[in-house]
Amino acid sequence: MNPSPERLITTVMELRQRALALEQQYQDAVNQTAPGYRESARNLLHYLALRQVDVRDLQDELTALGLSSLGRSEAHTLHTLDAVLIALHRLAGREPQIEPVAAVDFKLGRALLQEHTHRLFGPGSGKRAVRIMVTMPTEAAGNPDLIRHLLASGMDVMRINCAHDDAETWLKMIENLRRAERELGRTCKVYADLAGPKLRTGLLATAARVIKLRPERDLRGCVLKPARAWFTPEREAAAFWGDAPTVPLSGDLLPQARRGDVIALTDTRGKSRELKVVAKNGASLLAECDKTVYLETGMVVRLLRKKVFVAEGRIGELPAVAEPILLRPGDKLIVTNDDAPGSPAVLNPQGEVVRPAQISCMLGESFAAIKPGEHIWFDDGKICGRVLENGGARMLVEITHTNPAAGAKLGAEKGINLPGVKLNIPSLTPKDLDDLAVMASRVDMIGLSFVRNPEDVWALREEMNRLKVRDVGVILKIETRAAFENLPQLLLAGMQLPPVGVMVARGDLAVEVGFERLAEVQEEILWLCEAAHVPVIWATQVLESMAKFGSPSRAEVSDAVMSGRAECVMLNKGPYIVEAVRFLNGVLERMEAHQSKKRARLRRLSISRL
Repeated sequence: MNPSPERLITTVMELRQRALALEQQYQDAVNQTAPGYRESARNLLHYLALRQVDVRDLQDELTALGLSSLGRSEAHTLHTLDAVLIALHRLAGREPQIEPVAAVDFKLGRALLQEHTHRLFGPGSGKRAVRIMVTMPTEAAGNPDLIRHLLASGMDVMRINCAHDDAETWLKMIENLRRAERELGRTCKVYADLAGPKLRTGLLATAARVIKLRPERDLRGCVLKPARAWFTPEREAAAFWGDAPTVPLSGDLLPQARRGDVIALTDTRGKSRELKVVAKNGASLLAECDKTVYLETGMVVRLLRKKVFVAEGRIGELPAVAEPILLRPGDKLIVTNDDAPGSPAVLNPQGEVVRPAQISCMLGESFAAIKPGEHIWFDDGKICGRVLENGGARMLVEITHTNPAAGAKLGAEKGINLPGVKLNIPSLTPKDLDDLAVMASRVDMIGLSFVRNPEDVWALREEMNRLKVRDVGVILKIETRAAFENLPQLLLAGMQLPPVGVMVARGDLAVEVGFERLAEVQEEILWLCEAAHVPVIWATQVLESMAKFGSPSRAEVSDAVMSGRAECVMLNKGPYIVEAVRFLNGVLERMEAHQSKKRARLRRLSISRL
């Protein structure tokens, strides 16, 4: 049956009336938004009204008539409905009878999103609209070259993760960025991500302070790449980066070393090893060896020149290395509500468990809210367990999900998720308030972690007002089920005191809503934010393999392409982060010609020639 324009006019008119009715219902909320965001708030309500109805059959009929299917109406919903109504009236052979209402049109919808994006993230690159955000590693504080290379490669926003390091380190990162901006003539925004009430595992008992240096070998055991390490003065920060670890050294060795010299030592296993000095960088040197070497805090090393002793040094404080807890399905794990160091299971000589593995998790009074039978997830969903019992100070968990063959290792400071458990935890922790006092006046954006409701947004703005901070953007991090379900209210709250943006924190969100639902959930977040003309940050594991190992997986390349539908893409730290930024920059520039949000752009294709 051919679609009837007259019947479709009635259907679309009902959708229009629903949109206007929802706007009227929430008129007070619209009036409370900032003047520059009121049209966006109205459009969000129009879009929400449209999506309260299943219009899939209507879409098919409109498409059959050659009209808009409403499938790309996010940024200008009422205007799209009106355009369809006018076309349907023409097809029915009569004049449109539509009461005129001011609405965001196609051009204004795009302009508002661009304006809000520019205000939040800055002008960005001239060749691409999507910004690139990069998480700073600790070494960025002492490595101006790293930040300069990131900025030159395409970084538009520097992300400082307040869950790690300290204020002194963060401010040094910003200082290095400002210097790089002056040198390169580029600008870059700074984003401070508050730690929030993130549930994390506690520390593990320290096993040693050791670094393992290992060469890369081919299948026949031949060395492809020697083991390498930078030896640097004990009280100075390293002036380099890459996949070679830093080893602090005291004594007279470094000042006297030359290229070609040899660093001789006996490693932790009693093996004699010699590392050849291949480069110097200021007071530091790069040395390499074709054999595996274990270095330890306090180890004495000797400098040899043509086999003659020249000087001696002592390895300084290396990072503490803790033994992670290996867990397999069926294993038991004790989770304690304190700061006691965690430890692996204790086994008897027969391999039987004498004492289960233990890990801490400081939850305070909320610990008791976790009931037997509920599930607890660790490390972005890599490990799942079912609570068997909870005594208030410690609970017993049975592991139900890990890698079936190899198990999974649980380390310190790994995320914990409790889907469906309502925890009475404030959105701003005492640490967040301390960090805000230091950072709010020095950054362009503040990230509100684990936001759940509009009250959380208002609490942050109230604190920023108390600090007399103006025009600093707020990023609402959608990483819990509650945040996703309350997204419309969160957007309206954020638009009261803009600029505002949204981060799709896919790691925690996947655990909270279920991995099988993540695809549709992240789509819905993109749709609602486009309707509100609020810029989105696409985050979590973007090009993670490339940042860590220097080469992307095929799935990561596809994900990077998908990220171009957001206004900003976040990369995490890694030895190859500069290369990852360059790669992402190229992907986004290429896809700019093909895709804009959900809309395909049909540029000329060279492959189309026969």
